[in-house]
Amino acid sequence: MERTWNNKAWFMVLPVLLLVAFSAIIPLMTVVNYSVQDTFGNNVFFWAGSEWFEEILHSDRFWEAMARNLAFSAIILIIEIPLGIFIALNMPKKGWGVPVCLVLMALPLLIPWNVVGTIWQVFGRVDIGLLGYTLRALGFDYNYVNDPFDAWITVIVMDVWHWTSLVVLLCYAGLVSIPDAYYQAAKIDGASRWAIFRYIQLPKMNRVLLIAVLLRFMDSFMIYTEPFVVTGGGPGNTTTFLSIDLVKLAIGEFNLGEAAAMSIVYFLIIMLLSWVFYTVMTAYDAEQ
Repeated sequence: MERTWNNKAWFMVLPVLLLVAFSAIIPLMTVVNYSVQDTFGNNVFFWAGSEWFEEILHSDRFWEAMARNLAFSAIILIIEIPLGIFIALNMPKKGWGVPVCLVLMALPLLIPWNVVGTIWQVFGRVDIGLLGYTLRALGFDYNYVNDPFDAWITVIVMDVWHWTSLVVLLCYAGLVSIPDAYYQAAKIDGASRWAIFRYIQLPKMNRVLLIAVLLRFMDSFMIYTEPFVVTGGGPGNTTTFLSIDLVKLAIGEFNLGEAAAMSIVYFLIIMLLSWVFYTVMTAYDAEQ
């Protein structure tokens, strides 16, 4: 018996799809238009072809910012994914502690990005900030404004504090969906804590972990507000990621053609890397 599909639901969401497509296509067309032209103002444009793309791809400035982005995203994933799994495993599954832990985990996610940057900018200052003042009092030569290593540590810790909760909540959702019968069978068989995690909990979290890795990679690779507020891309260019460099190029230097080409390359790189992550993780999930 053939299944019949009711496609009337598509007509209900069609207006929203058209609105989203319109609001996305118009800016994208503008960026593409700028990427192949040059202008000296007064709305006068000159055809440049692929000149801006060639300049971007042969620019040391672009590849250095790309390397910083990749390093930052790799560090964030290495820290936040295991840490989120660990916290989710140790959260209560029943009782009054469940809503308390969920609320505490959700609090950092409710804070706007610019507020997070401002909080950590003040928090890390050595004159009035609790973190900076405490580290100085303990004998550490901490100054995220002048020291590149301290700036990186501050930005990384800030992101971990802000976004680990997302990984925790996703992993926790996967854990609570596991039936108690699995744990009872494991207890009867005398399975160790590691065996329960390896053969019961981890496979059940595969799909939510895929979502967590993709979201955290895309967010960390596109990060802008928090490091810009805290360090402004400094000291020097040590925390100047692609997003910050793109804004400097477009607004600071008013180089619209090169900035448009850079944004397109940036977008394609994010799409490509996200596709690679998705393909690798879904292939691994299929083998399990």
